[in-house]
Amino acid sequence: MKLFPWQKQKEFFTAPQKEQLVQAIRNAEMRTSGEIRLFVESKCRFVDAMDRAKEIFLQLGMEKTDERNATLVYVAVKDRQAAVLGDQGIHQKVGQQYWESEVKKMLLYFRSEQLTEGLCNIITDIGEALHFHFPYSAEHDKNELPDEIVFGR
Repeated sequence: MKLFPWQKQKEFFTAPQKEQLVQAIRNAEMRTSGEIRLFVESKCRFVDAMDRAKEIFLQLGMEKTDERNATLVYVAVKDRQAAVLGDQGIHQKVGQQYWESEVKKMLLYFRSEQLTEGLCNIITDIGEALHFHFPYSAEHDKNELPDEIVFGR
């Protein structure tokens, strides 16, 4: 899904890599009521990737989940910047140090030119944290946000 439909989408991933990432999101969300979104763009419009992540989080309506347990993984490929932003429900459970640790791990993968592997790894890690704090409930759980990758400019 593109944020602005008139923009030409950059190809950061092959078709199999895109499917691998979407499947990682689906697998992670299978065991939790939490939601994970992946936003990828070429360059970060802000000095701090977290500021951009906050803007995107709100544009995607991620603060509207029932339990406030949505998480955004943000990547600016050419700038080699990344951020992870969890809504207040999950953030209160795991804390800032958790997010910073996950970003550091992800950046190590990126330095090795393993973008897809790094993203799949962080999505899996976030899924585990969400499962621990917000386990899946067949009675109440619904997929509140799309699983597709969102591409910026």
